Amino acid sequence: MSLPAPEDVMAAPDDAIRTPSGLAYRVLQPGTSDERPAATAQVEVHYSGWMTNGEMFDSSVLRGAPARFPLDRVIAGWTEGLQLMSVGEKARFWIPGNLGYGDEPSGDGRPHGTLVFDVELLSFKNPPPPPETPEDLTAPPADAVTTDSGLVYRSLQAGDGGASPSASSKVHVHYTGWMAEGGRLFDSSVVRDEPISFGLDQVIPGWTEGLQLMTAGERARLWIPGNLAYGDEPSGGGRPHGTLVFDVELLSFTTPPPPPEAPEDLKSPPADAITTDSGLVYRVLQEGTSDASPVASSSVEVHYTGWMVSNGEMFDSSVVRDETITFALSQVIPGWTEGLQLMKTGEKARFWIPGDLAYGDSPSRPGFPYGTLVFDVELISFT
Repeated sequence: MSLPAPEDVMAAPDDAIRTPSGLAYRVLQPGTSDERPAATAQVEVHYSGWMTNGEMFDSSVLRGAPARFPLDRVIAGWTEGLQLMSVGEKARFWIPGNLGYGDEPSGDGRPHGTLVFDVELLSFKNPPPPPETPEDLTAPPADAVTTDSGLVYRSLQAGDGGASPSASSKVHVHYTGWMAEGGRLFDSSVVRDEPISFGLDQVIPGWTEGLQLMTAGERARLWIPGNLAYGDEPSGGGRPHGTLVFDVELLSFTTPPPPPEAPEDLKSPPADAITTDSGLVYRVLQEGTSDASPVASSSVEVHYTGWMVSNGEMFDSSVVRDETITFALSQVIPGWTEGLQLMKTGEKARFWIPGDLAYGDSPSRPGFPYGTLVFDVELISFT
């Protein structure tokens, strides 16, 4: 199904307005205000797009759901064109290839050449202005605290005084970052008006350490030396270097439960464990809540923890990440494909999976488990 192309899809009419960049546009319906989005605004639009041969390649109208995106993360023709509109306005844009996806086919199915869009601007939100550069950017004040690692920290606003995150916590923050040398603002969730969430074990060491000094609701300034960030020398790609200064507000955090202990029967399945013809061994730890089981083509949602029998090392755990995982049984190791089909929703089971049903009996790459693996698995749901 597609929408008919506009009659003027092949070329902009004489009454269309042309900008210096080559963008052409025509207002189809006036808006309801004089305010326009900024280049970094978050916009909500309905749109349909055609190539000049009349082929429609995309439409939020047909999907029945408007699109939302920041204007600085789309093709140049959209960034420029939407800044000309007001809420409630409908416009038609003729966007040349150099402001879209190029003039030649790219091989990935994307449209090319001049693109024609009918766009309705439903709403937008301009971000706040960039935070001012701190006066103490290059010289932390006397009341700032320096840690053993060289991190410098100063609280700007007290938090709730409760617990602090741990190194494995997932945090939700607002932040702005400057390079101490030159004072360049290089990143800001405040400017984007989008707080960010991440695991403290997945970021630069200065963030991992610094956020553990804070409590929820606290705002702090961190001076992070290059060895705790991205290094002291430029690395290319525009990444910041040298000492970085961050103003961070810790909005909230969650800390996952401690890692499960290795089972006592890790190396030796008990007598009541069942061995299948393939060599898989399993034991029910908690009965399920239904009689139905997944099939080989099912998609399952599980919580799990896995250990290597050879050294008792825990190598992976959704429980530690505090995030269930969903996957198709046809896309995992044979031991999982077989074992999950023996389970029922709500059931917890322990599996001893030999190497030939997992990743082999010898190391295949650094950090990858091998040999017999033991998994504790809870089947949350399946389709």
